[in-house]
Amino acid sequence: MSVFFPPESETERPDSNEPASRGHRRRWGLRILILVVVVAVVAGSAAGIYAGSVSKSFTSNLQREDLLPTPGALVPAEPGAQPRPKKVSTKAVDYVLMGSDSRDPGDAAAGRSDTLMVLHLAADRKAAYLVSFPRDMYVAIPGHGKNKINAAYSFGGVPLAVETLEQLLDTRMDHVAVIDFDGFIDLTEQLGGVRVYNEHASKSRGYTFPQGMITVKGDEALAFVRERYELPNGDLDRAERQRLVVQAILAKAMSRDVLTDPAELTSFASGVAKNVTVDSSLSDAEIRRTALSLRLGADDVELLQAPITGFATVQGQSIDVVDHARLKDLGEALRDDTMSDYLKRYPPQ
Repeated sequence: MSVFFPPESETERPDSNEPASRGHRRRWGLRILILVVVVAVVAGSAAGIYAGSVSKSFTSNLQREDLLPTPGALVPAEPGAQPRPKKVSTKAVDYVLMGSDSRDPGDAAAGRSDTLMVLHLAADRKAAYLVSFPRDMYVAIPGHGKNKINAAYSFGGVPLAVETLEQLLDTRMDHVAVIDFDGFIDLTEQLGGVRVYNEHASKSRGYTFPQGMITVKGDEALAFVRERYELPNGDLDRAERQRLVVQAILAKAMSRDVLTDPAELTSFASGVAKNVTVDSSLSDAEIRRTALSLRLGADDVELLQAPITGFATVQGQSIDVVDHARLKDLGEALRDDTMSDYLKRYPPQ
């Protein structure tokens, strides 16, 4: 089987002096899930008299589609096709958070996945772990041989991307959520910008990002999380920036200024939901139950990356080489709800 690599389009690297436009934004695929933000916000405000209206403003605007894989439906003729892994911990929850170049989660032909993360909520709801999967990880895609992990979306949309993760980790994913690009931009603007620590100074799309604490929002935030060519570790550093921005959004959304302002909180929840698509099995009741069960703050969200051993080249394309031993441990930690032990064994660098 020949190897298909998602194309590196010209829009991947625009002129650094050209500000990001709406057209560029639509051609890029950052769809970071902010569902965890809203859930955390609702949980934090649960004791308030307006918690119900916040929850309703979110759930009533949420979009749903069939995004989870159906056993045997994606690759029925593949020899040795594996069933979906079983769930060991019945109380821990794993969400796939992803995005694509397509504005329609059901239109796989229109793009490729650009952001792929797994959010693990511990059973006691006192900790959350956000694991990012670099898009150049070279993995087995059910029915399509080995390829970069972001090619799974091109081959079979969200369901195949989820199935690829499940087979890679030998762990059942509970739910999926996709947030469209404009939702991300509007969110940072609505919050008045978010503060992050920028480890590597860079320039992109007419913006300059010095080393140290910076505030980003809107098109500037897009340029910050999209850049990889000026960063020493390329796509890995870009994934780190994405994780930091998610964490910063979470921290800002859970700040006292937002939580104590009924109008701002309700508007925030509604605005996010309008841009979020989740799997059809994620009911309003489950969202509320999860929200009310959370016992974590912004500092309780651990950021980490799926393990790789280094880099290589296949058919002229650069790839990230998977560290299979550590990945097996990661899958077991997610499956058994022992992520704290995993982090002790493999602390983030």
